[in-house]
Amino acid sequence: MKDRTNSPAITNKYDIIHFEALGPEAKHLEEQILSAKEQKKLPEHHTYLITADNVQVFVKENPDIPLPDVITTKTHSVLPESYLAEGRKSIVTRSAGYDHFEHLADKANIASLREYCVNAVAQTAMKFLYATAGLFNHYAKNMETFERKNSDAFMELDKGRTLTVFGVGKIGKRIYELAEANGLTVQGVDIRQEELQKLYSGAVRFVSKEEAIASSDIIINAMNLTKNRESRFYNVGYFSREYLSKAKDGVIFINVTRGEIAPESALLDLYSSGKITGIGLDVFANESEFARLLLGEPATGADLVAAHTMVKKSLERSANIYVQPHQGFNSDIAANTKAVEAIKHVVSWYRNEGRCFDEQLPYY
Repeated sequence: MKDRTNSPAITNKYDIIHFEALGPEAKHLEEQILSAKEQKKLPEHHTYLITADNVQVFVKENPDIPLPDVITTKTHSVLPESYLAEGRKSIVTRSAGYDHFEHLADKANIASLREYCVNAVAQTAMKFLYATAGLFNHYAKNMETFERKNSDAFMELDKGRTLTVFGVGKIGKRIYELAEANGLTVQGVDIRQEELQKLYSGAVRFVSKEEAIASSDIIINAMNLTKNRESRFYNVGYFSREYLSKAKDGVIFINVTRGEIAPESALLDLYSSGKITGIGLDVFANESEFARLLLGEPATGADLVAAHTMVKKSLERSANIYVQPHQGFNSDIAANTKAVEAIKHVVSWYRNEGRCFDEQLPYY
């Protein structure tokens, strides 16, 4: 797609550049910018560029265009060290996750989107729940021979089944509500339990990590990824082979936030042994390298190989495994809301005279 700008001629300086903007998102970003200018929430002469390029590609191809003090990106942009050294910059990552920029929180103002994909990702979790509990691949394969007599029994959702949501922020809370509405017994695990109990006025039943793994029939991961080992929220490899081995036999596991939280090699091994009987994955560890592997480039590593195996089994419908390429946020409503929330951050940055966003890292 072509870059979008409010000037008929490409200039060498912009007040903001929106990177990695594709398809409907680019259109909605421009709509929100123009609306904010009309409402005088952005300066009348605010100049912008909307581009599909990530930061590093854009910088390489446009060396004469400086990066402005405020930019928006998604997850595949790497910020130049020289840019960060010029003074405190402001970056909106148009993603609910922020782990890709979390290490820069002491160098720049970092804001992420806290609202745009809540319902979309929660509904994705429920889509995986229905597929795994309902043995969708098994029944779809049975259609080839119209097999009706010897099918495996699927898991019916009722109060006798316990679903645990790990990470009960905005997305996790919505998953909790949808699971309850489907008749399940629902509980939550979150390191912020004390704060969230007050926020939710007791509407969520929290249990310990240990109690959860022993009692869960279904596990849904809705945690943000935190890679900083010094943080109390550090959760790389949280769902380890050791931890998941303590689960009930036949547990279902669904991950809709970040792959690094649940190593694929552990998931596949436990599926093969029967400990896990259903897997739903919207996300994968090291997604850029994994994408190259899927496209035929060589790659090594136990998690990459396991993830590749699970994708093949899912596409063949030979296992109770369901995958999609990190698109749980991709609903029609979410695409528009993503742009709305991003421009809200930009408006707050202008209102604060370029010092900061109203809401930015660290959030907790």
